[in-house]
Amino acid sequence: MPDALLAMENVTAGYMGDIDVLRNVSLTVRAGHISGLIGLNGAGKSTLMKTLCGFLHPKSGKVTWAGRDISGKAPHTMIDEGLWYIPQESSLFPYLTVAENLRLPLEGRRKQFGAVIEQRFADTLQRFPVLEEKLAAQAGDLSGGQQKSLEFAKAYMVQPKVCLIDEPSVGLAPRVAGEVFQWIDAFAKADMGILLVDHNVRRVVAMSDHIYVMSLGQITAEGAPADFAGDLHAQVREWLGVNF
Repeated sequence: MPDALLAMENVTAGYMGDIDVLRNVSLTVRAGHISGLIGLNGAGKSTLMKTLCGFLHPKSGKVTWAGRDISGKAPHTMIDEGLWYIPQESSLFPYLTVAENLRLPLEGRRKQFGAVIEQRFADTLQRFPVLEEKLAAQAGDLSGGQQKSLEFAKAYMVQPKVCLIDEPSVGLAPRVAGEVFQWIDAFAKADMGILLVDHNVRRVVAMSDHIYVMSLGQITAEGAPADFAGDLHAQVREWLGVNF
């Protein structure tokens, strides 16, 4: 796909030498589009995310960025490519303040971002006003919803070309989860490519431009939202080969 920013091409990967978690997986993330990834727990979704970010090296196949092979590139350099990852677990530094957490990704890259840090900081607080009165608070003292706001505010500060988002609504009250999905939609409308994993299958399908179904480390189905019309859960049951 010519306009794919991030892609997996026939990737096999795993944590141990003889155990493959991902098997011959291919998918793409395009600018301004949301690619949804759905599947049961243990299907390999988080492993896929970690492979895209460089935490796992493909045993075969490759990860590409705008057509260029970046397989195995060090995770801490991915921000320079324009790739950002919001994991299911917190990536915040709990003993740093909200302000320090927000600034941290760009402060170490002042040669690249120095001219825009202050403007980005002001814009971020305008977009995430709940954080403005918490700037001096330690991140670990925030509520779960406020911490999730800070995770997305960090992504807004960085303004990556592609953002990988793993289970963003887990453990959140419905109102806060709704805000999270609004942020994701806003990111995509700002021309950011999104790869979204979430247990709320209906929401993922409704938001996504293209959906991938994963089962036992393989992509077992994919398509546009229209392909998921009708009884969504029945189709997902059939594709995953399980009853739930």
